[in-house]
Amino acid sequence: MKARLPRIRPEHLYGPEPPAVTLLFMNGSGTAPAVPRPAYRRLSVEQRRSQLLAAALGLFAQRAPEDVSLDDVATAAEVSRPLVYRYFPGGKQQLYEAALRSAADELEQCFAEPESGPLTQRLGHALDRYLAFVDQHDAGFSALLQGGSVAETSRTSAIVDEVRRAAAGQILRHLGEPEPGPRLRMTVRMWITAVEAASLIWLDEDKQPALDELRDWLVDHFVALLTATAARDPQTARVTAAALRLETAQGPAGDLARRVLPLVSEAGHLL
Repeated sequence: MKARLPRIRPEHLYGPEPPAVTLLFMNGSGTAPAVPRPAYRRLSVEQRRSQLLAAALGLFAQRAPEDVSLDDVATAAEVSRPLVYRYFPGGKQQLYEAALRSAADELEQCFAEPESGPLTQRLGHALDRYLAFVDQHDAGFSALLQGGSVAETSRTSAIVDEVRRAAAGQILRHLGEPEPGPRLRMTVRMWITAVEAASLIWLDEDKQPALDELRDWLVDHFVALLTATAARDPQTARVTAAALRLETAQGPAGDLARRVLPLVSEAGHLL
């Protein structure tokens, strides 16, 4: 009977298999980069500018402008700092103003609403868009649109004021008054100021009440403010009466009337 020969394994002849080796390509200095660079995305000038503005706006929405650096913007946009400077040679101030302008353009569009249906319905739709912007930008809303930052200049203040005037113009257009007098103009601008203040307070109150409740409350405020001015100004009385004729009993104005009339009846002794 033949003796069985021992089975010879490859490692007996050549030794154990060496561990896998990762090859690194050297750069010009003869050293290997720690992390491979991502592929550079070639974008058009407008696309790249929009990308940088979106990154900056996202940062300014969460932090005050003085707390955001160009390195932060470059990191958020996944580009180099020199590239940010190429598009915004004026540095962070120019970038902040451009981001503010972008936000202002978006806010101006919030009040662009078709001139059909009850006024309270149109206001509700506009407020839904406006408050959604406030909610999205969270604590940075103040830094972006209300001032109080070291980055604030006459130019940034003018951009913010332009938003307010554009909103007032849209609302006066919905009221159907091409030549509003001082009382009507003041009433509308007072309400816009109240909307801004309520938005900031809402953020400070941990976003309470719910957005739909805040929207309805602000619509009530507009109707009440318009009615109070109408008691003193014939022009406002005329546009208020015309607006109320389009309202329905099931709508916001009808609901407000049902809640207010019992309170007014308690003031009969004042008549």
